[in-house]
Amino acid sequence: MELLWSRAAIKDLRRMPRPVAEAFRAALQEIAATPFGKHPNVTALQDFKDGFRLRRGDWRAVYRLDRDQKALIVERVRPRGDVY
Repeated sequence: MELLWSRAAIKDLRRMPRPVAEAFRAALQEIAATPFGKHPNVTALQDFKDGFRLRRGDWRAVYRLDRDQKALIVERVRPRGDVY
């Protein structure tokens, strides 16, 4: 599955510490390779169809799976209190 980033998510990555940003990129690439597998720290979002969140420390990435485009689209990568 292709990994796509929203403009907001790209902006978020540029503002965060480099090691954290690189860890998110690597984790999301792994998830994109097997999006329907079991991944640690990934939870389905209840009010967001095909939406998920990845937790790493105090940071969260919110993404959705677009089954038609066969893409994992990262919407936001923000600190825990700001992402939702």
